[in-house]
Amino acid sequence: MSKIILTGDRPTGRLHLGHYVGSLKRRVELQNSGDFDKVYIMIADAQALTDNADNPEKVRQNIIEVALDYLSCGLDPAKSTIFIQSQIPELCELSFYYMNLVTVSRLQRNPTVKTEIKMRNFEANIPVGFFTYPISQAADITAFNATTVPAGEDQEPMIEQAREIVRRFNNIYGDTLVEPEILLPDNAACLRLPGTDGKAKMSKSLGNCIYLSDSEEEVSKRVKTMFTDPDHLRVSDPGKIEGNTVFTYLDAFCHPEHFTKYLPEYSSLDELKAHYRRGGLGDVKVKRFLDAILQEELAPIRARRKEFEQDIPTVYEMLKHGSEAAREVAASTLDRVRHAMRIDYFADGQLIAGQARNYQSQQ
Repeated sequence: MSKIILTGDRPTGRLHLGHYVGSLKRRVELQNSGDFDKVYIMIADAQALTDNADNPEKVRQNIIEVALDYLSCGLDPAKSTIFIQSQIPELCELSFYYMNLVTVSRLQRNPTVKTEIKMRNFEANIPVGFFTYPISQAADITAFNATTVPAGEDQEPMIEQAREIVRRFNNIYGDTLVEPEILLPDNAACLRLPGTDGKAKMSKSLGNCIYLSDSEEEVSKRVKTMFTDPDHLRVSDPGKIEGNTVFTYLDAFCHPEHFTKYLPEYSSLDELKAHYRRGGLGDVKVKRFLDAILQEELAPIRARRKEFEQDIPTVYEMLKHGSEAAREVAASTLDRVRHAMRIDYFADGQLIAGQARNYQSQQ
């Protein structure tokens, strides 16, 4: 069986470091690994509209922002099919059929849905489209026969729900859909990168992000104000590593060679942590080290983005071509689903001929 990746992002703003370490950087590595037969990257604008229906311009304007972030990070249209969700109408039809396989109570139990509803204050007034987006996500995954979905741990309940839908469909209608597996980040610190405030995961709506397209000055400003240990008031004070956002980011981004470049008095991150714990190491010094690491990581991304910004029409042409290629695949999957569900009436010549003979024999 072919190995196929499907993943993507909602175009509600520019992408940030949480996206980068949680999924985006890994996508580029997987794209270039040669281990997968196809890679599909979806800009999920239809899903974004489930909680932005009154602000479609926000979604419309951020299509290009997400596309530029993709390209600047190294996603290559020659190796990955990058497409826009709303341009694949077959996904809506698949979602409609899958709705018959899921109960309301099952959706209500989905931990990711419950968290997202609470975060958006939707408890008393949930848009139906938003409530059912796990079903829509299952349609996205199965439409492209995806075997692998790179995502953060917060998406595990969503992938499990997609697997349940696949199993139920295949049990009722026969072996038709491919059951996907989630691929989590291999660095534990990247599973859920906290926001710069240390209070939640990095989120556009909470304003605690470092964006991939941020300038060098903007990144430095965010790092300087980053949450550390509130009890570490003096350099001499012992400090806590646990819950300290600066060290969480160092766990995600720091490599041994960074000490040689930027902090040669230490040989490893463990040594730096030990010094911080016993006291005598200030937050400012640690933040400067983190800032240097992040600037090194983001500099080539910024440079590539500026290049792609010079030819926006070509970026849109890439998205159009990718969407057309993706639609062909989704249409083929929908044909199989219709056939399995016995609703491909006009394609079934035997059905038509057999019923014609039955009525002729009755006359």
